[in-house]
Amino acid sequence: MTTALLDSHQQHGTKTVGFIAQDNRKELGLYLRRRRESLDPSRLGILHSGRRRTPGLRREEVAMLADVSTTWYTWLEQGREVNASVATLSAIAKALQCSEVETAHVFTLSGLSRPAEYQRQCQKLSSVNQMILDQLNPMPAIVQNARFDILGFNHAYRVLMGVDLASLPDEHRNCMYLAFTNHEWQVRMDDKEGILSRIAGSFRAAMAKHMDDPRWQARLSMMQAASMEFNRYWEQYEILDVENHTKKFLIPDLGKMAFHQVNWWSAPQNGERLMVYVPDDEDTKDKLDRLVIG
Repeated sequence: MTTALLDSHQQHGTKTVGFIAQDNRKELGLYLRRRRESLDPSRLGILHSGRRRTPGLRREEVAMLADVSTTWYTWLEQGREVNASVATLSAIAKALQCSEVETAHVFTLSGLSRPAEYQRQCQKLSSVNQMILDQLNPMPAIVQNARFDILGFNHAYRVLMGVDLASLPDEHRNCMYLAFTNHEWQVRMDDKEGILSRIAGSFRAAMAKHMDDPRWQARLSMMQAASMEFNRYWEQYEILDVENHTKKFLIPDLGKMAFHQVNWWSAPQNGERLMVYVPDDEDTKDKLDRLVIG
């Protein structure tokens, strides 16, 4: 590795993750060149007297904006076998004024995972998606991300769980947090031990892909501080995947209800999924009608 290449990574203080796959090097270089040539230097505050021989930005100008060496950036555009870090590619995408989709394309071609600040995370559902949830009544349904944050829910789910989700602060509107800390939520879980074990195991498995994400670390710290029971399950180190399964509830004045939990992955890359609870038998269906419709 040359000094110029080495310096470009040391400036960002970020570990390198490996060489870009051979099949993608030329495609990435071509995209970066096309993107560079499409930019207007004057709009980026780059002034130059006289006639420019090439359209858009020069390679040295991109290198300057991204705080990398011109030689290294030139090699990247030429499709040479260079080593790229997450921080370096992030800086280049920013220098080239890449949109979220364009930044995702750069990282896809590089074979690297995008840093947390570039990853789309839906905080709440659009009115159209909420309409879909509402149309699923009386079947309980929610949209949840991989950290168990509840992004949206319908009336049937709220009455099934017995908690006014809309009144909760965002950090508490989370299935894992409620399962371990909320009494009303817990008394409705027929198989409490099994559910808590499944949640902790699924969270641990999913977190392995997000160890450097501060949002995942914050959720873990919050759970460890809020529940000794969570710590017990966490230390068991179970690794579980998300799957469709039968889930049973104990509802006051109605008794046991059994549902088939069906998972529809609405945004697989972010782990966002639509979860629909379908009655597993006629008795549950009748009780659900009474609970939701009255």
